[in-house]
Amino acid sequence: MATTTETIAGYDAATGGLALFDRSHRTRLTVSGRAPTRMLTGVLTGTMPAPPAEVEPGVFGGRATYHAVLTPKGRMISDLWVALLGDEESVGFLLDVPAAGRDGLLEHFGRFLPPRFARVEDVSEARGAISVVGPAAAEALSKHAFGLRVDPQWLGGAGEGEWRAAGEPEEGLVAIRTADVWPPAWTVHGPVRDVTALRTALVGEGAVLADRDAWTTLRVEAGRPAFGVDMNERTLPPEAGIVGRAIDQTKGCYTGQEVIVRIRDRGHVNRNLRLLELGDAPVPASGAELLATDGGGKVVGEITSAVRSPRHGGALALAYVRRGVESVLLGDREVEVGRAVG
Repeated sequence: MATTTETIAGYDAATGGLALFDRSHRTRLTVSGRAPTRMLTGVLTGTMPAPPAEVEPGVFGGRATYHAVLTPKGRMISDLWVALLGDEESVGFLLDVPAAGRDGLLEHFGRFLPPRFARVEDVSEARGAISVVGPAAAEALSKHAFGLRVDPQWLGGAGEGEWRAAGEPEEGLVAIRTADVWPPAWTVHGPVRDVTALRTALVGEGAVLADRDAWTTLRVEAGRPAFGVDMNERTLPPEAGIVGRAIDQTKGCYTGQEVIVRIRDRGHVNRNLRLLELGDAPVPASGAELLATDGGGKVVGEITSAVRSPRHGGALALAYVRRGVESVLLGDREVEVGRAVG
């Protein structure tokens, strides 16, 4: 991934001030109807979010939850975030879905969500999304998204998935805390006109419009995989390290559960997503092979994401590496295999 002047400016703003990232390339779905909770529970792997609560007069809050959707063989169809923004029948759930997972997810829903119990609607054109990132993000959101009705100290201390809305959540802006990047960050959903107005106000305060390469750099530094890049339809959640976030080990049956439980209780996966610090090496391409260090030429891993990392002072990559391998060859350079991520 080439590092441009725009990417550097966006990265610097996100780590030292205030940056805005357009997230409209992701798909936003709603699921509502007579029994969407019951229908989604058998499809999503994680904990279903609770209904919103009025945490202060006129201020509503809740927690969005992270999930995978799996085939019967435990392979991923997509990952996604889910928030319940009101009554499940009339308002329903808001699903934030990666572009790479959209078609497979909609096909899966078409097979497993009966329309008389759960209606699925793509609202991407009507609802916008931006991510607000940086040390100044909490103060800026408190002022411009919530009219100072949400305490910036609360925003700064919120856990991942926690959200707030000043007014009815389905009608205005909803800010959800995210840890997909490592600086303080919130993804804001809402009607396109409101998201556009917020973006304009934040740019007027000096926020920098950052590009996707800056987001990728922050994401890789945070050790977060992205569906369509580090995860795909062949990935098992334990390989990507997302079980702790995406799997509710106490819930009832969901598609693919048998495979996940079998791996947990009786087996292991043969590869894991790991972090590789490459130092002053050139940034490798996605798909670059990692070889065993014994000189035999055996492929023991593959790069999925790689960036030039200011935080680490060199090239940084996410890569799948075979279980038990502690160092690999990338070209003629031996690289220590770092921590598992996800």
